[in-house]
Amino acid sequence: MKLRNLLISLSWMCLLLNTCLSQGVNEDKPNIVLIMVDDLGIGDLGCYGNDTIRTPHVDSLAREGVRLTQHISAASLCTPSRAAFLTGRYPIRSGMVSKMDSRVITSLGVSSGLFLNETTFAALVKNQGYTTALIGKWHQGLNCLSRSDHCHHPYNYGFDYYYGMPLTLFEPCWPDPSRDAELAFGSKIWLCVQLVAITVLTLTIGKLSRWISVPWSLILSMILFIFLLGYFWFSSYTSPLYWACLLMREHEITEQPMKAERAGSIMVKEAVSFLERNREGPFLLFYSFLHVHAPLPTTTEFIGTSKHGLYGDNVEEMDSIVGKILGAIDDLGLKNRTLVYFTADHGGHLEARVGHAQRGGWNGIYKGGKGMGGWEGGIRVPGIVRWPGKVPAGEVIEEPTSLMDVFPTLAAVTGGTLPQDRVIDGRNLMPLLQGEIQHSEHEFLFHYCGVHLHAVRWHPRNSEAVWKVHYVTPVFQPPGAQACYMTTYCRCSGELVTYHNPPLLFDLSRDPSESTPLTRDVEPQYDLVIRTVANALKKHKDSIIPVQPQISGSHQDSIWLKPCCGVFPFCLCDKEGNSSASGSS
Repeated sequence: MKLRNLLISLSWMCLLLNTCLSQGVNEDKPNIVLIMVDDLGIGDLGCYGNDTIRTPHVDSLAREGVRLTQHISAASLCTPSRAAFLTGRYPIRSGMVSKMDSRVITSLGVSSGLFLNETTFAALVKNQGYTTALIGKWHQGLNCLSRSDHCHHPYNYGFDYYYGMPLTLFEPCWPDPSRDAELAFGSKIWLCVQLVAITVLTLTIGKLSRWISVPWSLILSMILFIFLLGYFWFSSYTSPLYWACLLMREHEITEQPMKAERAGSIMVKEAVSFLERNREGPFLLFYSFLHVHAPLPTTTEFIGTSKHGLYGDNVEEMDSIVGKILGAIDDLGLKNRTLVYFTADHGGHLEARVGHAQRGGWNGIYKGGKGMGGWEGGIRVPGIVRWPGKVPAGEVIEEPTSLMDVFPTLAAVTGGTLPQDRVIDGRNLMPLLQGEIQHSEHEFLFHYCGVHLHAVRWHPRNSEAVWKVHYVTPVFQPPGAQACYMTTYCRCSGELVTYHNPPLLFDLSRDPSESTPLTRDVEPQYDLVIRTVANALKKHKDSIIPVQPQISGSHQDSIWLKPCCGVFPFCLCDKEGNSSASGSS
């Protein structure tokens, strides 16, 4: 009896010890919430100097954490920037670049996508016991061989749950007043096709069984009618609205075309639902906004509320959604054990205009914007990190940092191991955030436009200077403009760029607006800087292993790869209706 009681006591002690150890491990591993806004200008936020657009929730996040003022994206357009963010590597290494004018994945009908052998931060932390989710924009490809193979789906890159937009917003996505009428009409057309198909099948069986006597010409004419109806239906729906503006939950299309103005509210409900289901942690939530990309779908609650038209309204709605996510973290008691990171994928889009109305972001004092590989306005983005008790509140760090740093930083805080078979360009931010070091571990950062290197940044050890060397700059048009209004996006090569020999040199610590190039006559270190950067650039290029560019003309747009909610070509659907997000996992 005594032995039995002793064994029971030992069993309880082991169980208690295992529970304590498990809780200890989970407490050491923070929950992680990564928030990325689309096309947000660094000058659009109050905490970065804007005093006319209201962003109280993002500003509060900055007060409670560390604000990075020289936070740099690895590319000035969505697809390559996000690939670098996910992998911690320059997009030139992963093939998410282009030699052509189009530098992003522009259609779900191409087989382009992030190579499956790339390791994302989601896969890295999943190996450490994290539950992971992506809510929002993906833009890293979808299909390879068929419209349903989903070879580039987020599930293949370490995410356990996905709700969002596999591509990106296009102008036709919003507003679309005909959407509801087309859905209703489309359902009736599909019903008609089904009835005719059943009739054809019945008549064919009856004819072959000699139960009924009908001419084959009648049956063939009905089959021809189905094909003609499908052809004319498909021909009427060639707009990106029907083939790009769609939403998915896991592998299922829920809206085609999407009702863009309500997407944000459904996304935030999905995010909160994920937080609630996984409150015990550890979890990683990547909330990837559709805001504030044109055409700026905005709910009526926020239209007309800002001083900066529809764009300002959309920014303020974005801030409200950030507030809801942060509020959910607080309500669930997760604040003190959750690392929250806020950023944008690149700078604001200066050329996004309707008439004289600006529909893109403001990049503050920085020159250039979205699509410009070298100028600061295209690549300098907000960077805010909050982790109560781990990083100081209200701190500002002016050292060069990168979106690529998130990958090794998450490896460090979760106990993960960085891949040893490839170059990781990011650096662990924690020593800098916690004040253990005062100087950025990025001595050099390389700024690409597609496959073309446009500029290099050098921050020498024990120096305040941040040198920026430009080898190529875009030609702004029309003459006298400060952006590429005639082409919508600036070019990376050819006649619409200027090749500089000798290169342009700026010291960002003295001239952050890149307004006055330095010369030998005024800068004693000119030759040293140019020579040092050239040597670093050669070393960097030697480290690049050529891979097939995924954004290229070799990937043809095929209708057979485009997702279809139903039986092609009758692909319209709305499975959300007016209901709230299901929150199923």
